[in-house]
Amino acid sequence: MPRINELQLTKGQLRKLNSLRNSIGNKIAEEAFIKWLKTQKPKIVVQKSDLVAQKLLEVLKPIASKKLNLGTYGYTIKRARGKGSKGLVVTKNNKSS
Repeated sequence: MPRINELQLTKGQLRKLNSLRNSIGNKIAEEAFIKWLKTQKPKIVVQKSDLVAQKLLEVLKPIASKKLNLGTYGYTIKRARGKGSKGLVVTKNNKSS
């Protein structure tokens, strides 16, 4: 019987395994869990491309050279907030600890 690597299981899978162990015992529960796990379809994670990040990349690409130093922690770009404010606010990220 193959061993179950609990570190690779998701939180929901661990809950299912533990509830099976509590209800029907360790040996039978692990066999049932392995059979159940084989029937599950693997989730395919499709990462959508961020349109804003692509536009920022296009804008910054021409000036991306050794003259542009973003520092160790980079910068944060936000919309300006408040009545009548327009444009962007750029702040330098600092080490938080």
